[in-house]
This record gives sequence, C-alpha cells and structure tokens, in this order.
Amino acid sequence: MATIVHGRKQPAAQSKSKRAPADAWTSDAPLVAARRLFAELWGTYLTVMATTVAAVLFRTDPGHIGVPAAAAAAGLMVMVVIYFEGDVSGAHLNPAVTLAFAVRGNFPWRRTPGYLVAQLAGALAAGASLALLFGAGARLGGTQPGPGVSPLEALAIEAVLTAALTTTILGTASRGRIVGPNAALAVGGYVIVAKLGFMQMTGASMNPFRSLAPAVLSGDLGQVWIYLAGPLLGALAGVGAEWLLKGPPSEEGDKAAQGEGG
Repeated sequence: MATIVHGRKQPAAQSKSKRAPADAWTSDAPLVAARRLFAELWGTYLTVMATTVAAVLFRTDPGHIGVPAAAAAAGLMVMVVIYFEGDVSGAHLNPAVTLAFAVRGNFPWRRTPGYLVAQLAGALAAGASLALLFGAGARLGGTQPGPGVSPLEALAIEAVLTAALTTTILGTASRGRIVGPNAALAVGGYVIVAKLGFMQMTGASMNPFRSLAPAVLSGDLGQVWIYLAGPLLGALAGVGAEWLLKGPPSEEGDKAAQGEGG
C-alpha cells in the first residue's frame, strides 16, 4: 500500500520477512550459522591461498615476484575479503583473531569452535590446492625463521606483529567499522606493512593456520610451534592493549565481530 509524503507517492514498505532483522547478529538460526561458517572457510581459503602462492613464487622465482608484490598480494586479498563478507561473519579469517574477539567479549565462546574448524578447513584446502599446483612447492609455502633469526626471536616477532594486527582489528571494530572501508583499508594496509618489514625474517605469518596447513601437508612440523604460539600470545597482548586504549567492549564491536550471516 502506497503512502503520500510531501505530495509524492511513496511505495509501500518492504515486507520485514524479506529483510534481516535488526538484531540478526545475535541469531543462531541454522541458515545464519551456516553462512557464517562458509564465509570463514571461503575467506580463509582465499587469504591463505594468496599468501602461500606468493611465498612459493617469491622463493622459487625471486626475479619474477619480490617482497613488495608478495606483501601486496596478502594484504590486498585480506582487504577484498573484508569488503565482501565482513557483514556475514565478521571476516576473522584467523584463529588468533577469533580468540581475540572471544577474550575481548565481542564474540560468543559457543561459536568459537565452529569458526576455528571452518578456518582450519579453509587453510588445509588452500594448502591442498597449492600442492596440486606446485607439487613439492607446498613445502615452500610454509613459514620458517630466516637466516640468522633464532626460534625465540621469530617467536617474539610473530607475537608483536600479531599483537599489532589484533589491535588494528579490534580498534576498527569498536566503532562498528570492521565491515566498512576504514577497517578494510586499515587491516589490509597493516598486513602489507608487516610483510614488507618482516617477511624475510619470519614470513610474517600472524596466522597459526596459515603456517600449520602447509606444514601438515608437507610433513615438516619442526618449527611450526613458533607460528602457533607466537600469534596466540600476540592476540592476547592485543586484547590487553585494546582494553587500555578503549576500556570495555562495545555493542558496535559485538556486531562487527559476529556478522549477520548474510
């Protein structure tokens, strides 16, 4: 039914049944949950794939792709994924980020296991795709300390880099902007800067599953502990920094971290 406003005929409001409810971010309906999990799987697959392919090409043909191009590939893919699915799942794409949101109080612990499983599946699928494309190159897609970098130094670097990444993500989410251009640009830009500075030292993984997937598929687990412990410690440090900067979590941060499931 149309209404008259300021002399103009206005179309009838759309049926509410065709739109997501205002509180969709709190919903645990099966379809909403499934969309969130698929978004995390697909987004993690794309980001891990972009990062590992760039790492393989950098190590096998450094004349073709250098550190700036490899860093840009990772950061730009993160940026793109936040743009197209941030409102669905929050675009965590990383177990360290999911842990940070949960510890911060922006993300329900009951949803955390599902997100971790989806992210791991996405990362393993990316590693399997890399193995199909490059064969033994799957090993080259892994992360390891560079020449002259000790395991403890690599651990510290990964922890600090992830702490800064977590602070960037939590900081942009606190004002409900994790799905907007400011968040996408900030997070993607940070990934590029971190990899430009530290890719040759540790790989600048900042994501446990990004490092775990190629290590599992290649059977080379010797130093993967660095890339599990470092980002997780960094995520907790990032949560502490966010508390110092902005105090308790906000509802805007809850919405940004949880997404609406589509």
